[in-house]
Amino acid sequence: MPDDVIIGLMRERLAGPDAARGFIVDGFPRTIAQAEALAGLLKDAGQALDRVIYFEVSERELLRRLTGRRICRRCQTAYHLVSAPPRTPGVCDACGGELYQREDDREATVRNRLEVYARQTAPLLAYYSQRGLLTTVAGEGSIEAIRSAIRAAAGAER
Repeated sequence: MPDDVIIGLMRERLAGPDAARGFIVDGFPRTIAQAEALAGLLKDAGQALDRVIYFEVSERELLRRLTGRRICRRCQTAYHLVSAPPRTPGVCDACGGELYQREDDREATVRNRLEVYARQTAPLLAYYSQRGLLTTVAGEGSIEAIRSAIRAAAGAER
């Protein structure tokens, strides 16, 4: 999506009354230009980022997570080969339909997405680190450990 479109959407969304007391953004910004535009939007609104949380996950784990999804052709129920497998491999529990792997979930596609991330998005780590906003959280481990790390990074109470 072009930057001007996504920035416009973010301007509109952040102007909503429910964002006045705070917000969490996931998957944005993806580039330095988008980060600078976000900073401008927030400045105009009299707001600022408190922190940016980066989930550190190994490439091996990312590949496992992203290539394991399977979708039912009939009812579109989603499964994961490791974390939420169907009872019978290749068969939907809900309707008995055939499960398939989307093109976006194939290893070659995922590797390409990781390369794009390395070129376009990874520079944001230095950008936000230099501004004292970056906190890194291990994105592997138990759900409770990750939840606790996020709460600590965000300064939230249990």
